[in-house]
Amino acid sequence: MHKHLAFLILFMMSSLAWSQTSQEKLEQRKAQIQEEIREKERLLQSTNQKQQSVTIVIEQQTEKIKLREKLIGTTEKQAKILKNDMYINQIAINRLNKDLEVLKADYAEMIVKSYKSRSEQSRAMFLLSSQNFLQAYKRAQYMKQYAAYRKAQGEEIKAKTLQLSDYNSKLDVQKTEKQKLIEEQEKERLVLQKEKDEQQKLVNSIKKDKKKIIAEIKKKQQESKKIDKQIDKLIREAIADANKKTAEANKKANPKTVTAAATKATETSTKIVLTPEAKILADNFKANKGNLPWPVERGKVSVPFGDSHHLIEKEIIIHNSGVDIETDAGSTARAVFEGTVYTVYVFSAVNKAVMIQHGDYFTVYQNLSSVNVSKGDKVTRKQSIGKIRTNGDTGKTVLKFMILQNTTSTNPANWIFNM
Repeated sequence: MHKHLAFLILFMMSSLAWSQTSQEKLEQRKAQIQEEIREKERLLQSTNQKQQSVTIVIEQQTEKIKLREKLIGTTEKQAKILKNDMYINQIAINRLNKDLEVLKADYAEMIVKSYKSRSEQSRAMFLLSSQNFLQAYKRAQYMKQYAAYRKAQGEEIKAKTLQLSDYNSKLDVQKTEKQKLIEEQEKERLVLQKEKDEQQKLVNSIKKDKKKIIAEIKKKQQESKKIDKQIDKLIREAIADANKKTAEANKKANPKTVTAAATKATETSTKIVLTPEAKILADNFKANKGNLPWPVERGKVSVPFGDSHHLIEKEIIIHNSGVDIETDAGSTARAVFEGTVYTVYVFSAVNKAVMIQHGDYFTVYQNLSSVNVSKGDKVTRKQSIGKIRTNGDTGKTVLKFMILQNTTSTNPANWIFNM
């Protein structure tokens, strides 16, 4: 019985310690989400004051709604953990009540027996009636142990009563906390519904300007495609440059065996012919797939890789050849792996890009307001390469990040750790 009780107490203590840690982490996450919501609200207010397009407002409102949903989800997790804690505490209370019933019944029985044999004369007679010294000694020891057992029983009843009181107090606190979480959750749900209604009104208000909205979307897509074509051209130039150097080196080393046709084929290939050193770098890059660091110190993916439906006009498919990562204002982009800066490209006065070569792999960092590396520089993992631009209209600081093998775009989420 005592072994089972000790195990139960140990289990409950471990569970409560784990749940306390989980609750603290969830509380920290809630505070973080609430701060993000406040930031979105400030951004929305600023946008409304500037009277920017309704599309931007809807995008910001959608992000705030997603954060509100995350906040509700976090509160639900807290409530679930609290419910489990309350269940564990109730089991402990039930067990203690049961143990106390048994202990009190045993103790009452001992008290009755002690009362019946309470006189010193009866105890003396119990000892004197022994047949020999050994039996008298054993009876004396029995009486001593019986008295000690009575005292221990009394102490155990006292301890368990205090323990029961402590568990009941904890349960009362947890019930209050649970009620508070339920009220908080309900309040957030009402705010969420209000925000969704406001967003729907905004969506309805721009339906009459559908043609204009679609035209804006298509214009942005055309700009994105234009940039993708420029990047593709740059990579093809990088491939041609690398293969030309390889062909010249091969021709110099083996002038008789390397033909003109072979040289031309190497130079016009769409894949880099790797030198031994470049192959080691490319293999190392590939070996780190899934474990590369984020190209920003802190951020989240706002637009994923590939095709997705537009936020407002669902029938329009938006293509992204990389990922858009939203980060804090003033943040810098950093190299995800060692390599060589192939080029620094200027799309506009406020939009620069850095392309880093890693063997036959390339990483591209777009939307930089300033750059602190140059063509031909050797860079290391996590090295700062430039400051990310903050959009004056949306207030967002977004890095467009791409990973390509030769001219083929790949999903950065498969390469970056926990993206």
